[in-house]
Amino acid sequence: MNILNDMKKLGFSEYECKAYLTLLEDYPLNGYTLSKNSGIPRSRIYEVLKNLITKLMVFEQAEEKNKLYYPMEPEIFIKKLKDDYKDMFSNISKYTEKLYKAKKQDDKLVVIKGRQNIIRFLSMLIKGAEKRIALSIWDEEIKEIAPELDRALERGVMLRGIYFGESIPYDTLVPHRRIKRYMAEKKQRYISIIIDNAHAISGVVSKGEESKVTWTSDEGYIEVSEDYIAHDLVVNLYSASLNEEDYKAYEAFADNVHNQYFHYSNKEFNIYKALK
Repeated sequence: MNILNDMKKLGFSEYECKAYLTLLEDYPLNGYTLSKNSGIPRSRIYEVLKNLITKLMVFEQAEEKNKLYYPMEPEIFIKKLKDDYKDMFSNISKYTEKLYKAKKQDDKLVVIKGRQNIIRFLSMLIKGAEKRIALSIWDEEIKEIAPELDRALERGVMLRGIYFGESIPYDTLVPHRRIKRYMAEKKQRYISIIIDNAHAISGVVSKGEESKVTWTSDEGYIEVSEDYIAHDLVVNLYSASLNEEDYKAYEAFADNVHNQYFHYSNKEFNIYKALK
């Protein structure tokens, strides 16, 4: 059951979860009946109930020679739980910030591995975005971070960037001009995201658990990443503004430059520049 997993993540044992949920369905119950209905061994039921009473999830009432157990109302229990965790997070935050006196290390590079870990990390950073998100992203990845992007847009966060896919999901993104060719040529999907000019994440996201990105707050790294996305925007918006004849000439020129960059020797490249 998903609810059991969720409750266990909050620190409750499986028996505590089963006892409380069983009481919600039918109460009051004595220890014997609760053990039978929940599947908790009789040898453990009173220990479990003692823990739940301490946590204010269950309360005990004596009736004649019998003890009956009632569940705390879910609304009250959840409110108490939220308040407890709010206080705990506040205490932990204050204490850890007091302890942490390391030198500022904005230039550090952190490697995050595994596609799902990367998606979760991106969603977490986007959740905290306040001003601007710039990205270069493929259709497969934007679908998974779309819920947090939607919430960021609702908060007034600016979104800009390049999109690799057929159906563009946000009108502030620019589709790559040669998507079919690009998708056919590239062996992997890459991602680059800058958040609030404070976080830059880039790397390969198409290798499943072998996917790997780098995260940093380094000013120079962020600047280079921003320039990369801005350059792609200029190229794609400019090419989209051309008529058919000029567009073909532009793409032929771009292909030629690409070929010179990757395949010509220094001497050949200098001759090419001189001819231009």
